[in-house]
This record gives sequence, C-alpha cells and structure tokens, in this order.
Amino acid sequence: MKRLFLWLDRVAVMTLKELKQLSRDPILLVVIGYFFTADIYIAGVGVSIDLRNAPIAVMDRDHSAASRELIYRFQPPYFRFQQAVESDREAVRLLDEGEVLAVIDIPENLQRDLLAGRQVAVQMQVDASNATLGTLATSYAARIVARFGQEMAERGMGSAQLQALPVVEERQRVYYNPNQSDPWFMSISELLTILTMLSLMLPAAAAVREKERGTIEQLAVSPLSSTQILLPKVLAMGLTLLGGVAASLFLIIEPIFQVPIAGSIPLFFLATALFVFATSGLGLFIATLSRNLGQVVMLVILIMMPLLLLSGAWTPPEAMPALLRHAMHLSPLFYYTELAYAILLKGAGMEILWPPMLQLTLLGGVVFGFGVWRFRRQFG
Repeated sequence: MKRLFLWLDRVAVMTLKELKQLSRDPILLVVIGYFFTADIYIAGVGVSIDLRNAPIAVMDRDHSAASRELIYRFQPPYFRFQQAVESDREAVRLLDEGEVLAVIDIPENLQRDLLAGRQVAVQMQVDASNATLGTLATSYAARIVARFGQEMAERGMGSAQLQALPVVEERQRVYYNPNQSDPWFMSISELLTILTMLSLMLPAAAAVREKERGTIEQLAVSPLSSTQILLPKVLAMGLTLLGGVAASLFLIIEPIFQVPIAGSIPLFFLATALFVFATSGLGLFIATLSRNLGQVVMLVILIMMPLLLLSGAWTPPEAMPALLRHAMHLSPLFYYTELAYAILLKGAGMEILWPPMLQLTLLGGVVFGFGVWRFRRQFG
C-alpha cells in the first residue's frame, strides 16, 4: 500500500509540473482557447453541407407562361437566378468558368405539349466538379420539375379524373435533429476534429520539449518509471482538453447553436477522457520518432488525416470498401464519433453504448502501452 501511495504521489507531482509548464506558455493557451471557442463558432455558422443560393442560368426556348412559372420555382434559399442565356455555347462557357452551378434548358413548345398531355424533357447541365453540390442541385431540381409537371397535369384533368387517381402521401419523421440544422452537426464535428488534433499534438509536444531542453535524459535516470514520466503528460494535457471541451459545449454549442444535450454529461466526459487517453498514446509514439516540434507537426498531420477519414463522420462505413471498413476499427475517432453523437443528440446511455466504450478503452490501453514501450526502448 505504501508503494502504491508513493507511485501515485510521484504521478501527481509530475502532473502538477506539466500543468505549471503549460500555464507558462501564454501563446499555446491562446491557441487552445481559440480552437475550442472561435473555431467551433466559425465552423457552425460558416460551413453548410446543404445547398444554399446556388447560381443558375436559364435558356428559355419556349417563352411561355408555363416556362416562366417553372423558372420562378428555382428560388432562394436553394437556387439563385443568375442570368438568361441564348445559346448552348454561352451556357457551356458559364459552366466552364464556374460562374453558375447549373444551366436549365427549357425546350420549345413546353406549354403546348404539357396542355396536350405529352411528356416533356427539361434538360439541366450541372457543374459536378464539386460532386456534393452537383448531386444536391440535381436532386433539388428533379423534385421541383416533378412537382411542376404534376401540377400541370392536374390542371389539364377534370375533377372526376383527378379524384379517381391513386395518391401516395409521403410523411417524413426526422429524429434527433428535426429542423435538420447544419450547425448541430458541424459544431460537434469540428469539436471532434479539434480534440483529435490537440490530443495528438499536446502530449507529443510536451515530450519533445523535454528532448529539446535536454531534460528527458535526466528524467530517464531518475527513480521514475517510464509510465510515471509519460502518464503525467497525458493526464495534464487531458485535463486541459477536457476543460476546452467543457468551454465549447457550454459556451458555444449549447447556448449559441441551441444544440439540445439529450444525454448524460458525465457519460460524455467519460467517453471524451477515454478518447483523449487513446489518442495521446499515439502522441507519445509520435514523440519517440520526433527530434523537434516541426517533426511533431508533420507526423501529427500524417496520422490525423487517416483518423478523420476513417472516423465515419463524413463517409458512412457502409459506403466504404470492405478493407477500409475493417481499418476503421483501428481508429479511436471511429468509436468516439459514435459515442459523441449518440450521447449528445440521441440521449443514449451505457446500456446501448457499452460495446464502443469497451472497444475504445481496450484500444486506448494498447496504444498507450505501445507508446510507453517505444519510450522505454529509446531511453530505458
């Protein structure tokens, strides 16, 4: 028992030492504060994955009341009428130069054919160099044109014919984000990204600074074990990051973006602590490979990008190749993304989330143990 208290006392003293060192670096504290506040706010208000004010041009070959009505339906907030074009060459030029996202080509005799009950094809040329915007524009335009065609068909029918037609009514029920608000997703997603970057970088930077100052050798020959040297760095930076997460959650995400925190706050911070622990193990591994802070930054970028791409936040696992779907289970962010959204938006509890929580814990233990093993080989 005495040895346990001595071990814990040494860890506590070293953790306090790391916190004091961090407090003496005002620039780093300002950077951390910026990432957890201003950066989250900018991501929430400035980034949207929905279609907004997409510029379009129209080539109206019919110049009828029906064509004008169809053009009028392409309105904000989804589309913005940019200009009318008179030729195919001009339409292609606008698309090539990026001045418009799409060109709507309305054929001749649109109104006459619709009133006669004939099918009409409206062509839409879309700039899909940005595949997401191109897909959204195509989808939205298809719904607008389909609705317009349905209403024109109804106008041409008598009431008896219209009543005899079968009707399919679509009823949508949206869970967890009923208004489908982009800031709810973007603010939490940016928080996960920032937390990943800093939990990789801060422990690695703390260990590399010891190398640059020449104090790592002194620590290596002290009575401290490798775990007692490295664990305090993880604990100190972990406490700092948890404080940053709390600031983001209670100063930006909840009050400004009105994100309802449906689940347990202690459970969320437990998942966050496990994620920081797991990712900090990778940071310690980076420290054993780096000689200076410049190398730390480059290695953090090298490791962080696969973690983000394999997290499942941007691309669903079902849409990825089989090999990458299996590789996602090696990313701590994959489990943390599932936990964070489930707790904050869905209100899920431990009875549902214990499998990813257990997997994150095991993965964190393996990664941290690997980092300590690398350190022991290097300085032991």
